[in-house]
Amino acid sequence: MFKRIVLGLFVVAVVGLGGFAVLAWRSAIAPVAPPAAASFPAELVARGEVLAGAGYCATCHTAKGGQPYAGGYAMHTGFGTIYSTNITPDPETGIGTWSEAAFRRAMREGVARDGSHLFPAFPYDHFSKLTDADVSALYAYVMTRQPVRATPPDNTLPFPLGLRPLQAGWKLLFFHPGRLEERKDRGPDWNRGAYLAEGISHCGACHTPRNLLGAERHGAAYAGAAIDNWLAPPLTRANPSPVPWSEAELITYLRNGVSSYHGVAAGPMSPVVHDGLARLPDADIKALARYFAEVGGAEARAGDQQPAIDRALAASARNGGPQHDASARLYTAACASCHYNGAGRVNPLRPDLALNSAVNLSEPSNLIRVMLYGVTAREGAPDVAMPGFAPGLSDADIARIAAYLRAKHTAHPPWPELEKAVAAIRAQGRGQ
Repeated sequence: MFKRIVLGLFVVAVVGLGGFAVLAWRSAIAPVAPPAAASFPAELVARGEVLAGAGYCATCHTAKGGQPYAGGYAMHTGFGTIYSTNITPDPETGIGTWSEAAFRRAMREGVARDGSHLFPAFPYDHFSKLTDADVSALYAYVMTRQPVRATPPDNTLPFPLGLRPLQAGWKLLFFHPGRLEERKDRGPDWNRGAYLAEGISHCGACHTPRNLLGAERHGAAYAGAAIDNWLAPPLTRANPSPVPWSEAELITYLRNGVSSYHGVAAGPMSPVVHDGLARLPDADIKALARYFAEVGGAEARAGDQQPAIDRALAASARNGGPQHDASARLYTAACASCHYNGAGRVNPLRPDLALNSAVNLSEPSNLIRVMLYGVTAREGAPDVAMPGFAPGLSDADIARIAAYLRAKHTAHPPWPELEKAVAAIRAQGRGQ
């Protein structure tokens, strides 16, 4: 009886492995001679350039100090580090021998030309939604870039997570390929915004929390998530900022990286605005704003705006005079001269910290990172910089200012163990 049980389990295992091998197997697509750049119509390449910007292709496929699109950008995940690939048309280390069919399969199915499965750090779950025309334009653009001979470092995923055939199982559980269907109950701007946000710009990849296996939790779309040691805030009504993100505010922020009532585009959001969305026409920025204004319930919350502004200005005035509290004096010396607003209005270049998103989030990492490392003129508002206080202020000083802001400028509960959080973020460094 024992032998029969063992034999039965062995047969089941063999059949299961065989079935999984069939599921995981993808054929290679024959290589092609690198197509000549002149073979692609100029207007198609130009359209692809806009789409590549909207998809942050250069951001993710360019290492710090490296050649554009040559790969090597480190993506730190909970499973290990994945390095982006070389997508220049170099025939040996890039995708120069990829046909458009191979490129399309990678975008739509997450499968490389040689048949290996791509890791979902490449957001094919979003790119699957793109139209045929947009995929063709992207192919034309990347195949007309300067070829660069460069091989990225090896990924550091532990065994067996680095085995690419296992990605077939991940796809079976979490990947649902298909084009994005237009909503008939929404207007053209909303549908265009949804296509951009859920497809090429893959906004949910940063703003949606993930499950234990690294898949986006679609039931919590845009609910906020940790990304690159920052917090991508919720884009839904759960966003804790006192002033709701109106369509007009979103347009200004996505176009220029500056918002009167929320702050500037810092951290991972900076290249999204300044290197990516900058290539989109104004109509597409308006479409994205229309879509996310509805996601965040802006219309229903419009009445919250002026009362929130009035409370913030009152708090700023109340805490701006002579102070006897040591934390208040520290804030006044380091911050108040630049972050004071009056005359019943908020200057977007002097962000009011009672309204600022970083001060109102559920955890303090964004605020601490900005306080330690500042915001350069390239990252935030054009030609306006905020200095970093890492060299001059101790962990205890930074923690005291953060605690003061949270207590005096918001109605939210205090952040716990702030000094430990500051020390941890200082140890991480500024990042890429």
